[in-house]
Amino acid sequence: MIKLNITKKLHGANGAMQLALNIDIKEGEFVALSGKSGSGKTTLLRILAGLEDAQGEISVADKIWLHADKSLPPQEREIGFVFQEYALFGNMTIEQNLLYVTKDTKLANHLLEITELKEMKKRYPHTLSGGQKQRVSICRALMKRPKILLLDEPLSALDSAMRTKLQNELLTLHKEFQTTTIMVSHDPSEIYRLTSRVLVLDSGKIINDAKPTDILLKRQGSQKFTFQGELLEIKKVDVIFVAVVAIGQQLVEIALSNSEATSLQIGQKVILSTKAFAPTLS
Repeated sequence: MIKLNITKKLHGANGAMQLALNIDIKEGEFVALSGKSGSGKTTLLRILAGLEDAQGEISVADKIWLHADKSLPPQEREIGFVFQEYALFGNMTIEQNLLYVTKDTKLANHLLEITELKEMKKRYPHTLSGGQKQRVSICRALMKRPKILLLDEPLSALDSAMRTKLQNELLTLHKEFQTTTIMVSHDPSEIYRLTSRVLVLDSGKIINDAKPTDILLKRQGSQKFTFQGELLEIKKVDVIFVAVVAIGQQLVEIALSNSEATSLQIGQKVILSTKAFAPTLS
């Protein structure tokens, strides 16, 4: 069990704010941290890792990591941390990068086998793709069998196919090692696929704490589908108005009434919903 009750002054996009969190995280949970940029997600990871200070208390199992003026050094916290950047040693092979953490050849080979890197273990980082480098980073973070694995948007720079592959590998590693995992992510599919709990932060506070389905599957009344997007354009086509809306990487066109066309503004965040329930997948 992680018990965390902390405060810290931050400077967000809208000026000074207070990070104030009081949460418990169960052993073995896979938790997503979601919310706007600058809401305190990465700072929370860095505080847990001991890379930033804070006021309050942090305890993991029966061990105190933070209390009053005493803070356990990062090297004594049983943490694995994976950043967006790969941070690999360029003069070491994949295998050497892992064994630098601890000389456990059996564990290194097992991790490389799960992530399909065993045949590449003698190669150097500069010869690897982005996805392969990130897999090495994840393996290296697990070499000490940490109590907690912290992931700061580790897959955000990868293409969708590679991201899905690594998500599956992350889930396999999480289940096998039973590591408590806390991940910063803005990707709904990633959160849905991997996590059991989502903490939504806004201006340093938790505004929602629920299962991924409760947060991600938004419905209004009897509406069956609801998507959030950005209004890019309103154009007149013959006698009707058409809105162009970006939903993720997809653009869709929606017919508007005259009143909707005059009340909406370009650049607005909009909700697209429908009551029809006859979906097709192809």
